[in-house]
Formats: sequence, structure tokens, C-alpha cells
Amino acid sequence: MALGDLMASRFGHSSSSPSPSLAPVPPLPHHHHNHHQNHVADDLPVASGPEPKNGLEVPEVEKPASEAYLPQVVVLCDYRHEGIDEATTAALSTSGLVSNWRPKDRTKTGCGALVLCLNISVDPPDVIKISPCARMECWIDPFSMAPPKALESIGKTLHSQYERLQPKARYKLQLDPTVEEVKKLSNTCRKYAREERVLFHYNGHGVPKPTSNGEIWVFNKSYTQYIPLSITDLDSWLKTPSIYVFDCSAAGIIVKAFLERLDWSSTSSASSQKDFILLAACEAHQTLPQSAEFPADVFTACLTTPIKMALHWFCKRTSLHGPLDRSLIDQIPGRQNDRKTLLGELNWIFTAITDTIAWNVLPRDLFQRLFRQDLLVAGLFRNFLLAERIMRSANCSPVSYPLLPPTHQHHMWDAWDMAAEICLSKLPQLIADPNTEFQPSPFFMEQLMAFEVWLDHGSKDKKPPELLPIVLQVLLSQPHRSRVLVLLGRFLDMGPWAVDLALSVGIFPCVLKLLQSSAMDIRQNLVFIWTKILSLDKSCQVELVKDGGHAYFIKFLDSLDAFPEQRAMAAFVIAVIVDGYRMGQEACMNAGLMDVCLRHLQPENSHAQTEPLLLQWLCLCLGKLWEDFPEAQLLGLQTNGPEIVICLLSEPQPEVRAAAVFALGNLLDTTSNSHDDGSDDDEKVKAEINVVRSLLQISSDGSPLVRSEVAIALTRFALGHNKHLKSVASEYWKPQPNSLLKSLPSLANISNPSNVYSPNNILQGRIGPVLRVASDSGAAGRDGRISTSNPIATSSIMHGSPESDDSSQHSDSGILLRGNASNGGFSYTRSRPVDNVIYSQFISTMYSVSKDPDPTIATIGRRALSLIGVEQVVMKNTRFNSGGSHRGETSASNFGMARSSSWRDMKSGSILMKFMTPPVSPPQHDYLPGLRRVCSMEFGQHPINPPNGLADRLLSSAAGPSNAEPLPQSTIYNWSCVQFSRPVLTVSDDNEETNARREEREQIALDYITKCQRSSCKMTSQIASWDTKFELGTKAALLLPFSPIVVAADENEQIRVWNYDDALPVNSFQNHKLSGRGLSKLLLINELDESLLLAASSDGNVRIWKNFAQKGGEKLVTALSSVQGHRAAGRSIVIDWQQQSGYLYASGDMSSILVWDLDKEQLLSTIQSTADTAISSLSTSQVRSGHFAAGFADGSVRIYDVRSPDRFVYVARPHAPRTEKVVSIGFQPGFDPYKIVSASQAGDIQFLDVRRAAEPYLTIEAHRGSLTALVVHRYAPVVASGSAKQMIKVFSLGGEQLTIIGYLPSFMGQRIGSVNCLSFHPYKSLLAAGAGDNALVSIYAEENYK
Repeated sequence: MALGDLMASRFGHSSSSPSPSLAPVPPLPHHHHNHHQNHVADDLPVASGPEPKNGLEVPEVEKPASEAYLPQVVVLCDYRHEGIDEATTAALSTSGLVSNWRPKDRTKTGCGALVLCLNISVDPPDVIKISPCARMECWIDPFSMAPPKALESIGKTLHSQYERLQPKARYKLQLDPTVEEVKKLSNTCRKYAREERVLFHYNGHGVPKPTSNGEIWVFNKSYTQYIPLSITDLDSWLKTPSIYVFDCSAAGIIVKAFLERLDWSSTSSASSQKDFILLAACEAHQTLPQSAEFPADVFTACLTTPIKMALHWFCKRTSLHGPLDRSLIDQIPGRQNDRKTLLGELNWIFTAITDTIAWNVLPRDLFQRLFRQDLLVAGLFRNFLLAERIMRSANCSPVSYPLLPPTHQHHMWDAWDMAAEICLSKLPQLIADPNTEFQPSPFFMEQLMAFEVWLDHGSKDKKPPELLPIVLQVLLSQPHRSRVLVLLGRFLDMGPWAVDLALSVGIFPCVLKLLQSSAMDIRQNLVFIWTKILSLDKSCQVELVKDGGHAYFIKFLDSLDAFPEQRAMAAFVIAVIVDGYRMGQEACMNAGLMDVCLRHLQPENSHAQTEPLLLQWLCLCLGKLWEDFPEAQLLGLQTNGPEIVICLLSEPQPEVRAAAVFALGNLLDTTSNSHDDGSDDDEKVKAEINVVRSLLQISSDGSPLVRSEVAIALTRFALGHNKHLKSVASEYWKPQPNSLLKSLPSLANISNPSNVYSPNNILQGRIGPVLRVASDSGAAGRDGRISTSNPIATSSIMHGSPESDDSSQHSDSGILLRGNASNGGFSYTRSRPVDNVIYSQFISTMYSVSKDPDPTIATIGRRALSLIGVEQVVMKNTRFNSGGSHRGETSASNFGMARSSSWRDMKSGSILMKFMTPPVSPPQHDYLPGLRRVCSMEFGQHPINPPNGLADRLLSSAAGPSNAEPLPQSTIYNWSCVQFSRPVLTVSDDNEETNARREEREQIALDYITKCQRSSCKMTSQIASWDTKFELGTKAALLLPFSPIVVAADENEQIRVWNYDDALPVNSFQNHKLSGRGLSKLLLINELDESLLLAASSDGNVRIWKNFAQKGGEKLVTALSSVQGHRAAGRSIVIDWQQQSGYLYASGDMSSILVWDLDKEQLLSTIQSTADTAISSLSTSQVRSGHFAAGFADGSVRIYDVRSPDRFVYVARPHAPRTEKVVSIGFQPGFDPYKIVSASQAGDIQFLDVRRAAEPYLTIEAHRGSLTALVVHRYAPVVASGSAKQMIKVFSLGGEQLTIIGYLPSFMGQRIGSVNCLSFHPYKSLLAAGAGDNALVSIYAEENYK
């Protein structure tokens, strides 16, 4: 089973997932006017009314289901809404995990000195031997032959044993040497090894014990004396790095002497840290075992022939039936490096067990140093663990440096004993019949089963799996490889910690080597494993390219027999390979990566992919291939790459759109020198212009993820086309002798002559930009006039002209146009006229981006403007501030680059713009007479501190933008990489908790609804009153469904949260910090799940918050401009939300209604309102998805259906002959989707039935010309209205007045204040009312409310 089969269904981009059907919501009580129940036929004709729509009928739809009242759609809960910055930071923080898995200095042992001091037949004077005693040296009896021959045989055998450990090292033998011979041998070994490690093996069985100073003994030339050899001399000859093996009694004395020398060296400033390793046979007070059951060199035997030594030792302790001839051990068939033989399998099991013991008991860095850096060192230390086990049974304790913890009683030795017992039981039969078929040991299968059990129950919080090194060893086996890869993939999927553990064990070389395999059954698992590795450590790209691994993944990406999700992982691996690595980019380009990606992106290709994850990573892969790689960029432009990728800009998934923008942005060359006039790359420039034109069209995308990438890509364009953009911005600035502001055409008219809606027509907002070129000389720099043809100036700049008395109300910011000052003049190169339109559109768009509702994107926009010499200058709105903004707060935008000083707070009553001139220019004081009422303009050379002005200098000097600051970096790639570091094979437990909480809330909601529908709905009891302390009164209020929380906001967009049960504040925060504030509406999203707060500003910007009811925990989930470039005069944007469809509807003083799909964060449709007046109210149906009603400023009412081909369903003028605007409109509660309630400013409330005549069937004259709010309960048969005359009235759907509220329940009977907003609780009979003059929020309920 491949891992792909487990994870194929785990990737999904849709956030709306239906739950099981709910129990029916109880029906509403019958009312006398309700002649049609919800079973009425849908094909009844719709009455036309005053404006007939002949033949128009309600589109046939299914009968509304009961669960429509508790919508199952959940939006804005995808991974991208958790916060890009936080996710990327978390991803980068995990990079610290992998800092230790790679061997820092991978070394090898290049040469070995084997010194034997045996002096056979002569015992040293300090040794008293027992009888019988140990005699074997290298498994040879030295007394079985002449002493010289025995010495030579023992030396050759030791030589061959070390060669089996490390065949590539060179070993030199010295038998019974003198001091000079040892010195010569040591110097020769160091010379040969150079910087590599040198082995020094010392057998001192024929000489006395080391001296108390740690000196070892050798001989004189005549063998008549023992000569001491200082370890200081020995160390000076062998130098570092080195490894010493001392097989003699009291060897611990030598170790102690070495460590004393090490301490002395470390305190000496002239000496560097020594890199040496010590292995000694016993401690300082111990003598080597003399029992005949052991060899005399038992320590050497354990280190060099571990299998033989272990089996000999085991035979003495085995409980096997019958005696076993130990001579059979020497006849074990096979080779140590052949795992399909008995000897090879035993060696394999021994390696796995000793690795496992070491990995579980040693610190990670020590394990890496001793078991992964050097092949010979690793082998010796594995065998050292065996020596400790065997020699401790003889009361002898081997010593090492670095010091190892005791391992002789580790439980894994039991597994070795079992494997040895199975081997010995088979041995006689195998020797008797060599043709007997070899049966593998069940050891590895059993260990894999144990590892699988751990995977089923283990986690990060539990003890790591101790069998991981064994899994690595099994990976080397062909029969078990497929299963091991599946288990390993499951383990790596547990998180970065698991990947780090696997890498620390040493998995990397194995999976790298497997890329050379052509086996089809391991491809998917191998791709998955590499995905997990590279999601943690991207530095592996070097080894992958070096070994040609990139071709493996490109081939897999091009295959059609794998799941798209698996191919997306292959694309991720390739993207990492080419990420910032030129050799990787070149290798992948030569391997045809670009053709593969583009071929699978082409929509006309029959094999083109539609899986979002694969589309996303194909684009990211292309983007990383093109990034800063001119050859690949040029090839991409020539191979129709942009046209193919541009098709993805309309994909429903924001991740795909953002990845496509990332790819297109990396096609743009940031080298400005390549775009001078007369260059030979006109075709390239044209291709780039086409790319930019496409990017400009989606600059108002609904997803911040996409808009951020667009802003970054356009910033690259600003850097590459810097000169032309500057020239376009400057050539329109020409001095006019007698006029300050005559006719400033809209930039949209320049870029869009037809003046139809375009996303680029964004500057027609409520902005008053003021343009100024900073220059130190020339009339153009001093007369203060602004060109009438400047592309940045729009018609709205007239608000700041003498012809407008409303300038201070609308002008909240300005922009400063900077140019390069050269000898006091403004120098630029005139751009090609064919490009002027796109350059003008670029400046317009980036100005809009600089005011994006997402602050991160706005910063990028200001950076792009800075690159082309346009700086934004903050101005303060005097009229706005005089209206009562908080003192000490600034209502100005935080415009400026990250590198620049920020604006300080500005005092109210004064507007100042400060322009910095180059230092060579003397201070000039020149005031624009036409703007004198709006602002004073001061030219200065140094920053000043005026009493009512700014304290900081401008963002940068007028000498031109500094490009020293790096370009804003894209986030989509790093953010997307984090997805693969998360578990993808298992469903998170959080989903189960979410579903359980959802079911609990649904039941609570149903109980509330049942109780609410049976109540009297007489809101006569004030259960709470909250002084919000809003200086401008309460603009909007909202009751949360499952907690006693009310949310309120004012015109300054200050949002405050209050607990009305405890009468305590919960949270307070600002919706945004830009100028030009004004709130339109508060809405609740996902009210049955983790609720989100939608705050709609009057300018159409929508910001959605989560954790808003936590003290200081509010977090921006997403933000968008709901009306894009439409100019809404009077800041009259109206918005409503429909949960069951996931649609957000927005309109205002414009001829269309924009429908946004918040799940896709994309503009779904633009519906023409078919009316000549502005839309003043919107309301969505809670029964029918895509159904909504609109009230207009002329008193008319229309109903629309997004699903209908004509969109338009119904029109009526229920408030005729009055023409006051519709203040509020709403669908009546219940299953009937055809009844609406409409209230006009004149004070009348009209009840309409869409299926009947356009005339209302019920009219309530609620207020006289002062109605300010109307709200319809979602489930209870009740409506409430409020007026500016401090009155709230509650009516039943039959027209009966249930409650009238005019006074607060206080001793003095204070009036409630003018009603600004009303809001019912979603499921309870609770009404929240916000007042405009006293800023109170009052909550009303029935008398018996608990």
C-alpha cells in the first residue's frame, strides 16, 4: 500500500462541508394574514407593480429544507486564514531542528598504526598468571608455533581484521617496537593520513602496566629493557584527529593522563582543542581477564571480530539442549557483507541492535560524532558496546573518551541473544547440508511490527520510537523496502520533530541512494518521504542535484498514473531544488522542467490538471525556476509561458491564483538597465507589459494572499521599469502660469477612455492627492503649481481646489512626487508612448494598493511608489477631527516605507504638509493660494518641530528613492511549504472536537428557537445598559448567539466588546488606523462555529476578525475592498452576509451590486441594479441561497436571485407616493421566502408578499419622518423599529404594537436617545439598541427573561 492511497483525499481547498441533516426547526405560529404556507407552489406569477416586468416569474427552486435555518457552510477557516506571517515564522523556526542532524565535519580514518608488544614466551614482571589462563591473541595460540612466527601471524590477523572494518584505510604493523620505531610509524601514518583521522592500536600484553604518569612500555633494540613512552610524545607525533585503542591492564591510567593533558591544553591559549577518541580495555585499577574462557585479547576480539566473540561468549551461557561444538562458529557460512547469508544476517542484526542501543542512550550530537561521521569509528564503538557487556561479566569495565553511559544491561541485548540462539540452532544443519535453503531470521519483521504498533499509539509527547535505527537498517533490504517506506512515511508525517529524529538516525544517505532505483512500487512512498524531509531542511537540494535526483522527481511529475496530490509533492520537491540555487535551476531547466509544468497547465491539454494543490505547486515550481534566472525568464517568455499561467488568475482557489501571480512576477526582470530606449529586447518588454496588464486586472482580488503577491510582483516591475515610470509620472508635471488647479482629468479616463468600470479605476475614491516635484532649482520646482495632465491626479482632487467648499471633508492624504535631482534639475528618460498607458495604470493601481485594507499590502504599495519617486504625505482631516475624535490619537494614515520615520500625531485644527528639498537648496516658503484653507505647505531643509505639525522628516530625501532596501519578499512559497510539514495522512483530533461543538451548538440553537417562537416577544424589560463611551455615539451593535456578549462600534470604527451578564468590558480595538473612518455595519460569520466579526467601513473596505472576544486577542483574518474601484459618494456603502451560500453582497451609490464568494474570496458576480438611484439597504434571505432584497433611495424595493439568468426577480414601490429612502429591508421569519418587510425614512413599515400584488398587504405608520432603524427577527414573528426621536417600537408580523420604549428605567426617566441601530439576538427574544447621542447600548427582553 502506497502512502498516496492514504493521503489522496486529505488535501481539500473547499471550506464548506455539509453536516448531517438537522432536526426540523419548529414552524412559526399561524398569523391571520399568512394565507400561504411554505408548500405554496413556486410557479405563481409575480405581480409587476408600478414598473411592470412582463413574463417575469420566480425561478423554480426546490422546497426550502429545514436545515437552511442552521446553515452548514463554514467559510474563512482554511489554513491560509490562520495567518501567513505566523505560519511562515513557524516554518522558519523549525529550521533550528535540523541544525544537528548533519555531521558537522565528516571525517574518515585514513591510516592506522597497529603496535603489538607481546614478547611471546616472556611474561612481564608485574603480571602473575593463573593456570590455565587466557592465551589466544587474535584467535591464535602463540605457543602453538615458534614465537617469531606466532608474532607475525598475530600481526597479520589483526591487520586483516581491521581491513574488514574499514577496507579503504591503510594499516601499518609494528611488532615489539622500540621508541624510535613507534615515532617513525606515527609520523608516517600522520603524513599519509594528512587531515584525516589516524588509528593507534596498542596491545601491551607482553609489557608491564602503564606507569602512574600514563606512560606505555615498549622495548629497547636488544629486548633487554622495557622503555617507557610518554603519551605526550605519542600525541605530538600522531597529532589530531586521532583514535587510540589501548588493550592492556590498567589502561584507564592512560585515559586519565590523556584527559589531564586535554585540560592543560584547553587552559593554554597557545593550544587548540584536540580531537581524539580513546578506547581502553579496563579501568586504572583493573587487570585484564585471565580466564581460559576468554581470549587473552578479549577487548581486541570484541572490537575487531564481534560476531565470533559474541557467539563464543553466548555458547557458555546458552540454554540450548545438548552441547554445541564451538568450533562450528568458525564455520558459519556466508560473508559479513552479504545479508542473504547467515553470517551476513547476523552482522546486520548486530549492527541494527548496537545502533539502536547507542541512539537511545547517547545525546544526539555525541551519537552523530561517534556513529555517523567516521565508518571505522562507528564500527569500533558499536563493538565497544559488546566489549562492555562481555568484559563486565568478568568484572572488567572498558573505558572510553568521550565517556558513554552504561549499556551492558540494555534490553535490546535480549533481542541479540534470541537472534544468536536461532542462528546457533540452525548451524549444525547448515554445515551438514550446504545446499539447505537459507531461511531469514524473523528479527526484522518482528521489529517492524513493533514499530507499527508504536505508530498507532505514539505521538510527539510520548517517548520516541527506540526502533527507528532498526527501521533504517531494514530500509537497506530489498524484500522489506516497500513496507519500510510506508511505515517511515507515516512516522515522518507526524511532524518536523519526527523528520528530525529520522535524519539524526541517518536516513538521508539511504533515501538519496534509493533515487537511483527504477522500482515502480516505491516511487510514491519515496516522493512522500522526500517531501517531508525537504519541508524541514531545504539544504538537501545540493546533494539532490549532485546525485541527479532532480530527474527522478521531474519524471514522476510528468507521469499520469499517480494521484495529483502526489505529483504536487514532486513539484514541491523540485521547487525546493531550484529555490535560490542556480545549479539546481540550470539542471532542472536542462531536464525539461519548464515544458513539463507548462504542458500540464495548458487548459487545452487533455491531461491538464484541475487539482488545486497540483496547479498551485506547478506555478510555484515555475516561479522558483524563473526567479532571478534571466535565461529561464527569457525562455519562459518565449514559450508562451505567461499566457498559460495567466489563465489561472481566475481559478476559484486563492492559493492557485496567488501561486500564478508569484510565477508571473518572477518573469519580470528587475534590472532597470535593460530597458533603455534603443535596446534589443523590445519583445521581452512587450511580454512583461502583458504580464503587468494581467496583474493590474486582479489587483483588487478578494484574497489578501493574492493581492499581496500582486503588490510584490508590481514592485518588481517598478524596480525594473524605474526610469520609464519616473518619466511618466514627471512629464505630466508642467508649470502653469496663472492657474493652480484647472482641469485635473481622472487617471481612469487616461487609462480607460470608455470610462466603464475597471479594476484600475480605483483612484476615483474620496482622496485629495496633492502632487509636488521636489527640486532645488528651476521655476517648476518653486512656483508650486500642479500639472493639469498628471496621471495621478483624479477628478476628486478638485475637493482641494478653490472651487470646492468641501475640501477639508474629503482630503485626507496627499502624495509627493519625487524625482532624481541632478544639478538642480529633474532628469529622466522619456519612455515609449506605447507604454504610457500601462505605466499610468500602474501608478494608479499602486496608489490604490497603498491604501489597501490589509496593512501589510498597503506597506508594499508604498514601497513600490517610493521606488518610482512618489511618496505619500499624510494630511489631517480638520472637519473630521473637530467632530470629536479622541484626543491624542491620530486619524492620519501610517504612510511610509519600513525604512523611513513614521509620522507623529498631529494636533487637531491644523493640516501641514512638509516637503523636503535637497540640501543644496535654500529654504523656500511658498504657499499654494488655492489650498490655503486646506493646508499650509512648508519647504524646509531640516526637520522641524512645529507646534501643530509633524516632527519627523519625510520618508526619504528628494534626491530619489534609495534602492538599498531589499524588495518585499513573496510569502506564498514559504507559506505553501509549511503545508507539507503538517500531518497529511491523518485527520486531526481538532476536527472531531469541532464537529462535537457544532452539534452541541445546533441543539442549543434549536432549543432557543423553539422557546423564542413561543414567547410573547414583548421587549419590556431592560436587562442591561452599557455606556460605550463612544464620543460619536453607537453606530452598530451585535449580540453573540452563545455567550452573553454584545459588540458595538462607533463612527470612528472603534470596536468594543462587553459582557452584559457580568457588566464587564471584554475587549476593545480599532478596526484600522487609516484616516477617513466611518462604519457601515457589523456582521457575524460562522455563528455556529468559531464566530468571526465582519466590520464593514463606509468606504466599502471589509475587515474580518477572529478572537475578537478575547482581551487583546483580535486577529485580522482577511480584508478586502467590497466595492473595488466604484466611487461611493457620501460614503454610503451597504453590505449584508448570507451564511448558507457564503456570499457577501455590497452596493451603495452606484448602479451595481457586487456579490463576493468568501469561501473562494473572489468576486462572483456584478449585478446591475436596474435603478437610477442608490441602494440604501440590503438584506439576504435565510431560506433561499442567493436570494436577496435591496431597498433604494427613491423608496423602491427589488428582489434579486444570483441563480436566475436575469438576476432580477421582483420590483415594487411600497412606500409610494413617498420618495424617502428605504432605511432597512428584511425577509420575514419562517420557511416562506416570499415575504419581506421594508421601512422608509418617512416612518412607514410595509409588509409585502412577492407572489401577490406589488402593493403591500400591511402598512404600519411607526414613526413620523424620523425612522432610523428596522430589524426583523430571524425566527420570532416580530420586528422592531427605532427613530431619531428617541423611540423604539416592537410589532408583531400582524401589525400589533407589542412594545414601545422611550425612556430608560431610571429614577429620572431619562430618554433613551436617538436610535442609531437595532439588533435582535439570532435565536433569543433579545433586542440590542444603540443610541447616537448618549452612546448607550441597551438590551431588552421579556419580563420573565432569565
